[in-house]
Amino acid sequence: MKRSLYGYLILLSLIWGGSFFFIKILLPYYRPGSIAFLRSSFGILAILLYMLIRRQSIRFRQIPWVPIVIVGLLQTAVPWCLIGFSETRLTSGTASVLNATTPLWTLILGVLFFGRKSNRFQWMGLGLGFLGLLVVLDIDPSKIFSDDLTGFAAMLIATFFYGLSSQLSKKYLQKVTLVETVLCTLAVGCFGSGVMAFGFEPFSLSPLFQNGTVILAFIGLGCFGSAVAYFLFYHLVQKGSAEFSTMSTYLIPVTAIIWGLLLLDEPVHFSLLAGLALILCGVFLTGGLPRKSPEIKAKGELQG
Repeated sequence: MKRSLYGYLILLSLIWGGSFFFIKILLPYYRPGSIAFLRSSFGILAILLYMLIRRQSIRFRQIPWVPIVIVGLLQTAVPWCLIGFSETRLTSGTASVLNATTPLWTLILGVLFFGRKSNRFQWMGLGLGFLGLLVVLDIDPSKIFSDDLTGFAAMLIATFFYGLSSQLSKKYLQKVTLVETVLCTLAVGCFGSGVMAFGFEPFSLSPLFQNGTVILAFIGLGCFGSAVAYFLFYHLVQKGSAEFSTMSTYLIPVTAIIWGLLLLDEPVHFSLLAGLALILCGVFLTGGLPRKSPEIKAKGELQG
C-alpha cells in the first residue's frame, strides 16, 4: 500500500470524526432523513462548483448507471437513515463499536463474492483495530448486547451495506472518474433520503434562513463531510482496496475525541493513546507494508 494512502485515510477519519459535531448541532432542527437530504444537497452544490471552476463535465453515456445507483443507495441514503434511527436507540459507544464492523463485512463479502484474497495479517489487523476501539471507548463487550435489538440490527444492516457498496464500487466503478462517482452517488443519496424526508418527516427550510449555525453545520457536513470525504474515500477504494478504505471506521471515534479535546476542551485519558496505538497497528497490518515507488526501487537496485 502506498504511503500517501495512509495519509488520506487519516484525513478522511478526521473529516468524518468532525461530522459527528455537525450532526449534533442539526438534530434539534431536523430528523435523520432530512439531515441526509440536505447533507447530500450541500455536497452536490460543492461538487458542481468544483466542476464549474475546473470546467469539467460528466460523461453520461460512459457511466454504468445500474451499479452507481446501487452503490449510491447503499453508501449514502439507506445507511444514513438506518444509522440515524439506530442512534436514537443505542448508546454512542455501542453505535461506534457496531459501526466498526464495516471492515469485517467488507473483507468477508470480498472473499465470498468478489474474489478477493485475504491473509492472516489482514485478519490480525482487523482484530487489533477492533480491540483498540474497545480500549478507546472503554466498553465492556458483554454490555453491548444489552442494548435495544432493533437499533442493534439497524446498525449492523447499515454496516453490511457499507461493506457491500465498497466492494461494488471497487469492482464496477474503477473506470468512472472520482468527480463522476461522488456526484452521482450523492445525487442518488439525495433522491433516496429526499423520499424519506418529504414522505415521512416534517421538513422545513426555515432553520436554514433563520439560524446561521445551521447553515455553517450543513456546509461542514455537506461540503466537507460528504463532497471532500467521498473524494478521499473513493480514491482509497480505487487506488488501495475496499477493505483498507473502510478502516477509517476504526479511526473515526479517535478523531471525534481529538476534536472534542480541541474544540470543547474535553479530557483525554490514557486509554485513548493505548487504543490509538492498537488501531494504527491494525490499520498498518490490514493495508500491508508501504510499497516503494518504481523510481526508488530502481535506484536501490542500481546502488546495489
